[in-house]
Amino acid sequence: MPIPLRATDGAPLENIAMGLGWDAAKRRLFGSQPDAIDLNAAALLFSGDQLVEAVYHERLESSDGAVRLHADNLTGDGPGDDETITLDLNRLPSRISGVALLVTCYTGQTFNKIRNGFCRLLDRRSGTQITWQTMLRGPHTGMIMGILLRTNDGWYYTEIAEGITADHPREAMPQLARYLS
Repeated sequence: MPIPLRATDGAPLENIAMGLGWDAAKRRLFGSQPDAIDLNAAALLFSGDQLVEAVYHERLESSDGAVRLHADNLTGDGPGDDETITLDLNRLPSRISGVALLVTCYTGQTFNKIRNGFCRLLDRRSGTQITWQTMLRGPHTGMIMGILLRTNDGWYYTEIAEGITADHPREAMPQLARYLS
């Protein structure tokens, strides 16, 4: 069910953020270092079902500056959000009708190996959390967190929480089209 992106007073939310967090891989029993797990947050900007641009670890900011990835955590080490994407919805060009929020595992581990993974969406002005998702465990290497869609009434967020096979945002593209209308 779509969530209207509005404050408690009914005003549209203008600045939101996607937070992604996970715990670093545990040391093995006899001290050998495990392979690092590198999750990546991504925001793919669409006009209809056509990709306009993507913000992710290889492109940290949209061309208009409205969407930004703040740093690329390679291990999940540290408390709280390990990666954050901020979205200034008012600055997005009118042709942008949807934004897909994704998580992919660049190092290729399945989500069965991820410990304490989560995604969240929050209002940056008030700090209010809009939604929280525990990372889906399973044989997939990516996850569609949700879709932001622009309507005549403003922006809405629909939680998807679906595992996908994608180590990189470009691999997720064929799996997104059905959510963009």
